[in-house]
Amino acid sequence: MADDLWGWIDALPKVELHLHLEGAIPLPALYRLIQKYGGDPDISSLDDLRQRLNYKDFPDFIAAWIWKNGFIRSYEDFTDIAEAVAWDLAAQNIRYAEVFFSPTRFLDQGLEPQGLAQAIREGLDKVPAVEVWLIADLVRDHGPERARDTLAKVAEVMDCGIIGIGIGGSEHLYPPEPFAPVYQAARDKGLRTSAHAGEAAGPESIRGAVEALGVDRIGHGLSAIRDGEVMALLAERAVPIELCPLSNVATGSIARIEDHPVRQFWDAGLMLTVNTDDPGMFHNSLTDEFTLLHETFGFTVPDIRTLILNGIEASWQSDAGKAAMRDSFQADPDW
Repeated sequence: MADDLWGWIDALPKVELHLHLEGAIPLPALYRLIQKYGGDPDISSLDDLRQRLNYKDFPDFIAAWIWKNGFIRSYEDFTDIAEAVAWDLAAQNIRYAEVFFSPTRFLDQGLEPQGLAQAIREGLDKVPAVEVWLIADLVRDHGPERARDTLAKVAEVMDCGIIGIGIGGSEHLYPPEPFAPVYQAARDKGLRTSAHAGEAAGPESIRGAVEALGVDRIGHGLSAIRDGEVMALLAERAVPIELCPLSNVATGSIARIEDHPVRQFWDAGLMLTVNTDDPGMFHNSLTDEFTLLHETFGFTVPDIRTLILNGIEASWQSDAGKAAMRDSFQADPDW
């Protein structure tokens, strides 16, 4: 039954709303980059690379993220990884994705946000089987002033398919409230908004993202389960949550998958979507995520269909685009 379920989910059309481009690089593509720039003495095979990408806690994951970014050094590299990620999405029958990219992480490589967006779009356009929009991660670690500067630059190239902004990074060190003016400026430019919150910090991080930043969606949101008022806030405002269960175990945000609050969130009526976050670094797929929900938390086949449709509803497409995608998915022979 498990194999049959996995195969059914794998064949389904799907959407992904919480995916980091730099964390989704397929291992062979990342290995080629490492070799391109002279290699790493500890990485002589794909197996070595897979072992390198394991983490004892969230700060250890961030350190690995920065290490990996050191091998992405040119606009051409971004074109190549964007194409590789898009082919990987298409192979999973993911038809639509909204993908974070983190331009401020690469300023020290001499790469500007405008050029990054253009290079990424060039790579994505080579894979017409999947529709991909971009979300600029303003990276909370670099502060509100840098975030404001980055927003101004990405706003110049919104025609590259930039649809929104977010703040990732070290949530436990940088609360959301100082970014409120930047978020308002983004809305004034017609961009949608999300924020990582409640992943590596407490429920106050989620409340700040909802109330101070006015976000359209919340990334992760794990710690909401510790505060009934925050749970009620999310339910009342119907804020979609971009859940990434296997990521949360990989980064040590939760100790065991059985501790994940996804079932409590679902039973409380929260608006949930399911995503992979950084599959190149966590060795997971969207099919793995949905299969896990069935095997560990008892989500049914109709529940899985609902979660996929939630992804369409929570996406930042036009209403007409959502309606057309819902019809397309439900008419799919594998549905």
